[in-house]
Amino acid sequence: MSERPEDHRRKWDKDEFERIAAERLKAELEEEERSKKKAPPVKRELLKQRDYKVDLDSKLGKSVVITKNTPTSQSGGYYCNVCDCVVKDSINFLDHINGKKHQRNLGMSMKIERSSIDQVKARFALNKRKLEEKKKEYELDTRLREAAEEEARVKELRRERRRDKKRKLQDSEEPEEDTPAQSELAQIMGFSGFGASKK
Repeated sequence: MSERPEDHRRKWDKDEFERIAAERLKAELEEEERSKKKAPPVKRELLKQRDYKVDLDSKLGKSVVITKNTPTSQSGGYYCNVCDCVVKDSINFLDHINGKKHQRNLGMSMKIERSSIDQVKARFALNKRKLEEKKKEYELDTRLREAAEEEARVKELRRERRRDKKRKLQDSEEPEEDTPAQSELAQIMGFSGFGASKK
């Protein structure tokens, strides 16, 4: 009979592997410290208002043929040239350009500049002036619209008067055209007319 060893598993030297793991951790910590010393912390710009209009309507209702060789920027959907990605619909595109990844690629943080009291008062004054200008423009627009409607009503009234005059003239001329012989003939035959409308 062959004898089998009682313990057939491989034996590991725990002390040696603990030493290797400690050396690896030490090397990683040194690497992190070196990278931190080399690159100063990035100072990102504060989040600010967009100074351009987002173009969502330019491709609306248009068909595009997409082939294997079509560049990513011209394929279907909305292309973001900052992040080099394509988003399939307008809602997701707006979410993307307002999101953290896109803002970071633009060099902005997601923090907002804190406004002072003077800035808030100036903004209120600006909005009040805009509102007053809109009221003035609205009043002017309504006056112009009302004047145009009144002019249209007057023209329509004049047209109606002309039509009425023409009808009266035609009605006054028609009885003269009917002769007594024609009316007698119509009565003998038993009808008053051929069913045609008068002109």
